[in-house]
Amino acid sequence: MSDMLAIGASGLRAYQLALNTVSENIANAGSAGYSRRTTNIKEVASIGAVSSQSTGSGEGAAVIGVSRAGDMFKQAAVLSSGSDLAKTSASVTWLDRINSSLGGSALGTRLSSFFTASTTLAGDPTSTAARATMLEAAGGVADAFTQTGTSLDQVSADVDSMTRDTVTSLNSLTDTLAKINQGIGRTPDGSAGKAALLDQRDQVLEQISAVTDISVTYDQAGRASVQAGGSGGPKLVDGNFAATVGYARNSSGTIAFNVLSGADQHAMTPVGGALAGIADGAQRIADARNQLQGIAQQFVSDMNGAQAQGRDLDNNSGSAIFAIDTSAGTAQVSTVMTDPRGIAAAAVGGGQRDNSNLASFAALRTSGNYENAVVDMTTVNASALAQRKSVADAQTTIHSNAVTARDSLSGVDLDTEAVDLMRFQQAYAATSHVIQVARDTIQTILDIR
Repeated sequence: MSDMLAIGASGLRAYQLALNTVSENIANAGSAGYSRRTTNIKEVASIGAVSSQSTGSGEGAAVIGVSRAGDMFKQAAVLSSGSDLAKTSASVTWLDRINSSLGGSALGTRLSSFFTASTTLAGDPTSTAARATMLEAAGGVADAFTQTGTSLDQVSADVDSMTRDTVTSLNSLTDTLAKINQGIGRTPDGSAGKAALLDQRDQVLEQISAVTDISVTYDQAGRASVQAGGSGGPKLVDGNFAATVGYARNSSGTIAFNVLSGADQHAMTPVGGALAGIADGAQRIADARNQLQGIAQQFVSDMNGAQAQGRDLDNNSGSAIFAIDTSAGTAQVSTVMTDPRGIAAAAVGGGQRDNSNLASFAALRTSGNYENAVVDMTTVNASALAQRKSVADAQTTIHSNAVTARDSLSGVDLDTEAVDLMRFQQAYAATSHVIQVARDTIQTILDIR
C-alpha cells in the first residue's frame, strides 16, 4: 500500500506542475515574445527494489523538466528579415525627409518665375512694374534656396541626433543581453525560470537585429554570443561581457561606427538594421546639401556676373542682385539689390531701351541648367524613395511570414491548451483517487481485529 501511496503522490505532484504550466501558457497567450512551455513527465521505473531515480521515490511519475518550444532556424529567419526591414524603413524615413525639403519651397518653380520675369522685362526695359516683378522674383528664388538649405541642414542635424540615440539604445540592449546571459548560466536547465530567461534573450536579440545586422551563436547553456554583421564581424556580446559601440561623422557626411572591447577597437560596418539605413540616409542628405550648395553658388555667381556686364536704368554698371553666405549653412542666398532700377537690362552704350544684357540671363538659364538640376535632384530622390517603399512592402510581408512561421511552433494555441488542461485535470483527479483508495485500504487493514 505504501507503494500505491508513493505512486499516487508522485502523479499528484507531476500533474500539479503540468497544470501550472498549462495555466502559465493560457495566461501568456497574448504576451509578446512568450514561448509555449511543456512539462516533461516520465515514468519512474524500478529495477528490483532499487529505483532508477536518485531520490528513491519508488515507482510512479516524475517531472524531468519544463521544455520551451522553439526553432533556432525560424528565429534566425525572424532576426534576418527584421534587420532587412529595419534598414529599409530607416532609409525610407530619411529619403522622405529629403523629398519634403527639396519640394517644400518650390525652388524649381521660383527659378522659372525669375527667368520668366527677365523675359517679360526684355519686352519693355524701362517698365518700372516689370523691373519690380523681376526683383520680387529674385527675392523668391533667394528665399527658396535658403528655405531648402535650412531644411536640409535640419534633417542633417536630426540624423546626428537619431544616430546618437540609436547607438545608445544598442549599447543598452547589449548590456541587457549580457546580464540575461549571466542569469541563464546560473539557472538550472529545465526550469520555468530558465525558459523565461530564454524568452527574454530572444526578445532582446530581435531588438538588437532591428538596430544592426547580427550573427548569433549559442553555447550549451543557451547563452548568446553576438557579432555585428557576419561571423567575421566584431563581437558585441560575448557571454557576460558587452562591448561598447560608438560613431563619428566626417565632413563629407559619412557615418563610421566602431566597437570598443576593452582596449581593442574594431570598425563596424552595418549592412542591415536601422544603423545601416541611417548611414545611407546621412550620405544622401550630405549629397543633397552639396548639390544644392553647388547650384546656389553657381546661380549667384552667374547672375551677378551677368549684371556686372550691363548697365542699369541710370546707365550705371550693374551691381549684384544676390549674395550667398557660405558660413551660415547650406544655400543661404539673399537679395542685396533693393531698387528695381538697378537691374542691368542694357549693354554698355545701349541706352535705356536696350535689352541686350537680358539675353545673357536667358543664355545662362540654358547653360547653367539650374532648373533642370533642381528637378533632377528631386526626381532622383523621389524615385529612390518610391523604390525603397516598394522594397519595404515586400520585406514587411517576408518578416510577417517569418514571425508567423516561428509563432506557429512556439506560440500558444488556446485550443491545444484547453485540451491539455482537461487531460491534466482528469489525471490529477485520478491520482487523487488512487491516494484515497490507498488510504482507505490501509485503514481497512488497520481496522481488522
